[in-house]
Amino acid sequence: MSCSSETPPPTLRTVAISYYELKDRDADLSLKIEEGFGPNGLGILSITDVPDFPSLRRNLLCLSDRLAALPEDVKKELEDPQSRYNFGWSHGKEQLESGKPDLLKGSFYANPLLDVPTNDASLIQRYASYCGANIWPQVALPELEVAFKALGKLIFDVGLLVAYHCDRYVSKGMKMQKDEGLEQILLRSRCHKGRLLYYFPAQLSNHEENVEYMSSWCGWHTDHGSLTGLTYGMFKRNGVEISCPDSAAGLYIRTRSGEIVKAIFGEDEIAYQIGETTEILSQGYLCATPHCVRAAKGKAASGIDRSTFALFMQPDWDEKLNFPEDVHIHKELIPPNGSLTFGEYSEMLLDKYYHKKP
Repeated sequence: MSCSSETPPPTLRTVAISYYELKDRDADLSLKIEEGFGPNGLGILSITDVPDFPSLRRNLLCLSDRLAALPEDVKKELEDPQSRYNFGWSHGKEQLESGKPDLLKGSFYANPLLDVPTNDASLIQRYASYCGANIWPQVALPELEVAFKALGKLIFDVGLLVAYHCDRYVSKGMKMQKDEGLEQILLRSRCHKGRLLYYFPAQLSNHEENVEYMSSWCGWHTDHGSLTGLTYGMFKRNGVEISCPDSAAGLYIRTRSGEIVKAIFGEDEIAYQIGETTEILSQGYLCATPHCVRAAKGKAASGIDRSTFALFMQPDWDEKLNFPEDVHIHKELIPPNGSLTFGEYSEMLLDKYYHKKP
């Protein structure tokens, strides 16, 4: 999407909820949940004042450039083609928008809660992107496992509190059994996946090729899981942390009305975005929104890298999804009976964005 000759999109602050409000299970946060996640919201809100989050964020994000700089043969050992590179190291394996390999960033995937989700060989073969085992650089970068698990577990625990309040909001509009709520679905899942992202430093000559496109760092997409926890990005030049050099860089969201806005949240806040599966199961009371990430541009951005972390909280592979009649996302994937397990649904989506299974 070109935006060079257009008026810059408006910038909106995410709806913010204090952690101390969030952990009060008697608090009625329905208005804020609706404002952030409801049909007229941006599909995102942020949690402030989370204890230990700033240090855990820094501990992990500071390792991303070291991970990316490991020798190629070491990184090759961290790859997992069987999972379609959804465990361990991935670079140039994903296809977005243009159909070309995404070479701008490298990713490291792991389940921060379970190193081995299952030992069932048939499940591992069928749902390799969820059921496989974590791959850690235990010799080359042993501190990665500790930092990854610590941040992932914190974002998960806070996410469960967000899910609890989402359930309270949704239950006002639709009948819902206790075990059908988002909180319980996430609690019983073995599918959660963390992703440490490292955006390689771009030299000016290479960087200018992409500056016309709003989605130059990460293409337009809608998360297909339940709830995504997201950190504020860390920017470095030559290993030294700096502020983002371009105020136009960052997260952009397409609203339900089609308007594009830039969403901002604080460095010490955890942002949460609704995924498609939650929209389906909540029958539209909670809404997922397409979003992208725009790269920093200009001479000031040359030589700058960016690191961030996302935790994709999602149902178990055998969780049954009952699709409502009115579904506007991936209609071509939904069978006539309107029902798929999350594992089946996810494999179909992965076929769209990654190479087919080897």
